[in-house]
Amino acid sequence: MSTTRIRDLLGLAAFAAIATWLLVRAFYGSLPPIPLFAGASLYPVAAIEVGVAFMIRSRVRGHQLGQGPRQLHPITAARAVALAKASALVGAATSGVWLGLLLYLLPQRSTVQAASDDTAGTVVGLVAGVALVAAALWLEHCCKAPDEPPDEPAV
Repeated sequence: MSTTRIRDLLGLAAFAAIATWLLVRAFYGSLPPIPLFAGASLYPVAAIEVGVAFMIRSRVRGHQLGQGPRQLHPITAARAVALAKASALVGAATSGVWLGLLLYLLPQRSTVQAASDDTAGTVVGLVAGVALVAAALWLEHCCKAPDEPPDEPAV
């Protein structure tokens, strides 16, 4: 399994941002107000992934890999990588959605009071999405075996 490519995450975020911007442009007047902590649900997920990454990193560095007690089972590491890959995609898509909304709101802030009120919640959501992507990439990095060769550059 290859590592998650930043290019793929940026492409997904860009697609989500453009699609969201187009939809918000057409339907912003019918959307409910965005609360300040609308996108904050991703922060605990990112924090948990960072904690798991540090635990896995310490076990890998201490060569505590195997099936015994206080050892990291290889299946657990594989599940953590799967979680990291999925979280990176979710974080990139979510970041794109919040970015698309923010790109619509910023020019409207001076003329539309609702746009000004919705900006703070949008920024909180955007930062949460970026934090989830960063935590997922860190978790994926920590799951590499110490003797694993570096990835070949994509052609």
